[in-house]
Amino acid sequence: MQTFTSIEALKAFQGKEAGPGDWHQVTQQAVDLFAQATGDDQWIHVDPERARRESPFGGPVAHGLLTLSLLPMLMAQVTQFEGVRARINYGLNRVRFTAPVHVGARVRVRAVLQDVDDAGEGGVKVTWAVTFELEGAPKPVCVAESLARLHF
Repeated sequence: MQTFTSIEALKAFQGKEAGPGDWHQVTQQAVDLFAQATGDDQWIHVDPERARRESPFGGPVAHGLLTLSLLPMLMAQVTQFEGVRARINYGLNRVRFTAPVHVGARVRVRAVLQDVDDAGEGGVKVTWAVTFELEGAPKPVCVAESLARLHF
């Protein structure tokens, strides 16, 4: 866990990696709830029997956006911010889903702090290069640049 208490601490960490975090299991229940919330109920996600028979993945897989939506929880395992008045999701760049996440698989995150830019009024915009790893897999399942604004 990397703890940041000031803008200066963030700037000093630039170019370094936070993580890896703990493994998080992606369950069928989480996939089903995500499908309900988003309306994306494609059978490769929500019909395990059909997915085992017909899917090129050999079974049900999580939505790519479900994997990406785990980012706040997984980043909280590798970063902590003390004395921050506001922490705001600013967006994402260069998101790629590079491999499927099968239901039951476990993922975790690593993040390299790429940039810390002044945003005025005691705030900064930070850019993290985030990699979602799949337990036992040689390559990541998702990569992205995560942007946030922090106000100390």
